[in-house]
Amino acid sequence: MSIEPSLFLKSDAPFTADPSSSYTLPARFYISPEIYEMEKEAIFYKTWHYAGHVSQVAEPRSYFTTKIHQQNIFIAKGDDGEIRAFYNVCAHRGHLLLEGSGKKNVITCPYHAWAFDFHGNLVNARNSENVAGFDKNDFPLKPIRLEIFCGMVMVNLDPDAKSFAETYDGLEEEIRHYMPSVDTLAYAQRDTFDVASNWKVLVDNFLECYHCAPAHRDFVDLVNMDSYRTITHKRYSSQCAAAPNTTSSTAFSFEPGDVDFGYAGFFVWPNITIWLYPGEANMSVLQMNPSEPERTIEYQDWFTKGGKLSPQLKEAADYQKDVLQPEDIKLCESVQQGLHSKSYNQGRFIVDEGRTELSEHAVHHFQSMVASALGVDLG
Repeated sequence: MSIEPSLFLKSDAPFTADPSSSYTLPARFYISPEIYEMEKEAIFYKTWHYAGHVSQVAEPRSYFTTKIHQQNIFIAKGDDGEIRAFYNVCAHRGHLLLEGSGKKNVITCPYHAWAFDFHGNLVNARNSENVAGFDKNDFPLKPIRLEIFCGMVMVNLDPDAKSFAETYDGLEEEIRHYMPSVDTLAYAQRDTFDVASNWKVLVDNFLECYHCAPAHRDFVDLVNMDSYRTITHKRYSSQCAAAPNTTSSTAFSFEPGDVDFGYAGFFVWPNITIWLYPGEANMSVLQMNPSEPERTIEYQDWFTKGGKLSPQLKEAADYQKDVLQPEDIKLCESVQQGLHSKSYNQGRFIVDEGRTELSEHAVHHFQSMVASALGVDLG
């Protein structure tokens, strides 16, 4: 598929800055391999990404690995207690250094046994003492920007990017309002979903509850939908609702927690969603990681007190894994198929004046950020 430099065709309906009058992004934004490749540099290599949780590197010399598209990364704690991120590639011939997670005394490349410490310094290169002019200081591991946010490890491949705190100003305050004990949480489990859709279809779906009543009967029973509101900010959005009159819903049962709410969810540009459920202290991160133009790997990591799922939180996690996620995945995979139809190119956002629970203004907010990152000027 050939993409015009402007990314928009003359036949496209207007995608405008005003969500109440705008059409959606054209279907090719969700199926084009060319746009998928553009997004790597324009979006994913310049933004903050969730890598894991501080509890996963609680001990010195512990580590875990992650990746952003083809960029392999590892997170590790040094003997000085500092958590650092590095490109997970040996400075000698490019072999990957670490896999999975664990703990090591020294980071040794499996290929030629070059060894690095947890500050990223090359400490040993076999036979290099017999190489004229070889200086170990010339071959450190390449560091990556890292910040800790509410216990979550965030990384950014762009060394010149604004800090996470500045980019998402106000987000931490909102999360701590709904979950004051967030600092007591630890990593509990990961659920993985392989979805046959473009990553943006999944984000679009998260950002509106227009579909909730038709598609999520149990979720609608969990929260007070009349209070459900989504508020957009510069680089994130929040969607929160009060608790229903009962603590027993068809989704799961819970005892009232520190703060009385039914659900608090946050979208963090470009592909991070943070979930807070009522009851015992908990937080989860559902991240949409593109693996192909029309395939996405989703990871949902759960954080609880002590890193264990109580019976109540297991019920909540099981509901998410076995009910809510399959419902959403079915919707998104159907949309992905429909985007190939010769009868479809764009739809119209449903955005009401009151920005109610049925409004899609947050979807427009996200799609505007995508368009802007790809060089589209909305005026």
